[in-house]
Amino acid sequence: MLTMVERFSGPALEIMAGAKNAAAHIPPLWSLEATVAVNPYVGQAGEPLQMAAARLARVAGVRTVPERAHFKAKFAAHELSVADLEAGLAEVPELTATVEELIAAMDKTVAAPETLPTLADLAEEVSDINWPDFVAERIGHWAGGHYDTGQALWPAPKTRAWLSWRSFAQRDLTPEIFGLTGFASRVASMSMSARGALTKCAEDMGITAGACESYFHTLLMRLGGWAQLASGEAFRANLKGGANNDITDLLTAKLVFEAALLARYKDKIGDKWAKVLEAHAQPIVPSEDDLIDAALQAAADHAAARALDETLAQSVAAKQVVPNVQAAFCIDVRSEVFRRALEATGDGIETIGFAGFFGIAAAHHGFASDVLETRGPVLINPGATSAATDPQDSDVLTRVAKRVTRAWGRFRLAAVSSFAFVEATGPLYLGKLVRDLLAQKHPSLGNDPAPALSDNLTLEDRIGMAATILSAMSMKSGFAKVILLAGHGAGVVNNPHASALQCGACGGHAGDVNARLVALLLNDAEVRVGLVKKGIDVPAETVFVAGLHDTVTDEVRLYEDDLPAGHTQGATIAALKQALSMAAKVTRAERSARLPRATDQAAVMERAKNWSETRPEWGLAGCSAFIAAPRSRTMGRSLEGRSFLHSYDWRQDKNFQVLELILTAPVVVASWISLQYYGSSVAPDAFGAGNKLLHNVTGGIGVVEGNGGVLRGGLPWQSVHDGEKFMHDPLRLSVAVEAPREAISEILNRHAGVAALFDNGWLKLFAMDDEGRLGWRYTGGGNWMSLRGDKAATQIAAE
Repeated sequence: MLTMVERFSGPALEIMAGAKNAAAHIPPLWSLEATVAVNPYVGQAGEPLQMAAARLARVAGVRTVPERAHFKAKFAAHELSVADLEAGLAEVPELTATVEELIAAMDKTVAAPETLPTLADLAEEVSDINWPDFVAERIGHWAGGHYDTGQALWPAPKTRAWLSWRSFAQRDLTPEIFGLTGFASRVASMSMSARGALTKCAEDMGITAGACESYFHTLLMRLGGWAQLASGEAFRANLKGGANNDITDLLTAKLVFEAALLARYKDKIGDKWAKVLEAHAQPIVPSEDDLIDAALQAAADHAAARALDETLAQSVAAKQVVPNVQAAFCIDVRSEVFRRALEATGDGIETIGFAGFFGIAAAHHGFASDVLETRGPVLINPGATSAATDPQDSDVLTRVAKRVTRAWGRFRLAAVSSFAFVEATGPLYLGKLVRDLLAQKHPSLGNDPAPALSDNLTLEDRIGMAATILSAMSMKSGFAKVILLAGHGAGVVNNPHASALQCGACGGHAGDVNARLVALLLNDAEVRVGLVKKGIDVPAETVFVAGLHDTVTDEVRLYEDDLPAGHTQGATIAALKQALSMAAKVTRAERSARLPRATDQAAVMERAKNWSETRPEWGLAGCSAFIAAPRSRTMGRSLEGRSFLHSYDWRQDKNFQVLELILTAPVVVASWISLQYYGSSVAPDAFGAGNKLLHNVTGGIGVVEGNGGVLRGGLPWQSVHDGEKFMHDPLRLSVAVEAPREAISEILNRHAGVAALFDNGWLKLFAMDDEGRLGWRYTGGGNWMSLRGDKAATQIAAE
């Protein structure tokens, strides 16, 4: 009997290695209840834009930069200068072109790249049967049930993906009806091992080791969001130290169809198929158009950095005051507008930017719920557990009410009772339809009782957490009377992608739980005593109050019931509430100019309740910069809601531990957000969720357009486009850090994955100088270029 090593040696091992490499190119995807922004190019982070462009053109036929007209419009509007174009050319040394030739290239219309055909494409050509869509529909039909999270009344048995699909396909007669005679028998004859089935199909199809990675990548891209969802399963398993092979299982299912189609049409498509394999075996080399596009994109990135530098250079009168209130907001770009408005209400408020989970990544149980929510960044495992509690002991009553609601919902949707339900009770729903039409349904946001950390955390644990949180916020002294910790969330109704508008640092949930947990922790008298021993003396009269900023209405709710009894800051909190109300009005007025049909502040407020509103807010559209520096560097300057602002003072950062945390966590999360908006704008067919008007939720996990097919990942079209123009300018994030360059370089040396993002240009890194401007640009490999006082200044200065 052959051993496993003997059976999977030589070509088989090379085929499996190709499948693994192809899977690594696919970005992960989270389900709708906790949507997390994902960099769709995460699998290409190890190569520059022009190489990724050539790769994705071959396997998916998608663009990686905007069309040339986009850059021409920028140049005509003087947003793109000759100096920017020179800088862009310098970033693409393979391109031997002049600035004049680059300008001329803007007039050229470049055809959309064409992907190499799959075997299903070739079969369609000779049969007039749309085999690509047919295969996508059958795999999607199975996957919707396999990955269902509670939408199905009769859930599919949970087993390994390959075994689940194999069982389904053996009983699915649809392929036979469409002409794939013997398909069910073919599936039944397949190995119970996905590895064995995959290598057998590859052998039958003649797929070589040289062609397999490229071809498998093509097939996975054709699976769309299903492949991304499977990649997400692997990502989450790996984070917990486990493993998951769903993505190669899905690839195997796709290959079974391909092998069957080759057997069916080999005499007609055999020669073409051989040429496709030859093409996939060729090295990936960027075309001249790929190089030109990369240079133009680099020029646009330079122009954005130049504009940022000009904003930072603006002279603003310094305020030297001791604040009564320090308000810490999530670094989310939407908070920049609100912080600016809040600071302008008076001299007694200082704002701080910090990651929205406020340093506690919790595995959280909502009130009356057994569902475990990850309230923290997806890049780290939760370090604490928490649950919403209720002193009135209404948990049981709430659970009963929820079960009754679920039972009623199942009754109206069941196969038999649904017909009688419509006949008998349909007219009773007229009132509900009218209320929905008149936008009378109010969104539920942050209404749970107070959360509490689990009892298994010792006092020393809590003291250590508190010290770490305050140190990371650069708050070791100078405490105000009231410190607001404001998480954020989006109050909306009838929006499957609602979680995409919530806090990315809180795992696609609102930030109320994290803010309340930290406020309760920092108000704990025993924790305060322990902090003194760590060199942090929080005044007895200082109170921490949690809040929740609704980014749709800009209303801020304060959780005053969580405050310690007998606190003495009632007057200061009352003044804060008044200031928050004033800031909300200013913020809504600024935001209304960008929102379609938002004629006044009242119209902005109504969007939260409107069940037909496809654009309740713009989310993080327009994000283009991340700044880690003291607030004094950005205060009083309008960054137009496009910058992540993280408060950071390197002089207080012992051994640059906080800087390391910022570069390896918030910066990476911000890059995922930025590149998700980028990908959803330039390649909406591959990395966008499509049109909201056509969406159907499947399995509770995602959306499809129409009645079935591939799952759609990324952002809906309405999240990046207002119907006439893009609301997101596709740029790679400019990261500006006020810290010694040597410290930044040392951190990048220790974190190769983060360094790759900068070395390959997916992020642009700048070190700020003593004047708070962009003084140096990172050029890769630990090298920096001065942007002040020499010829290199032309890299960022306008002509």
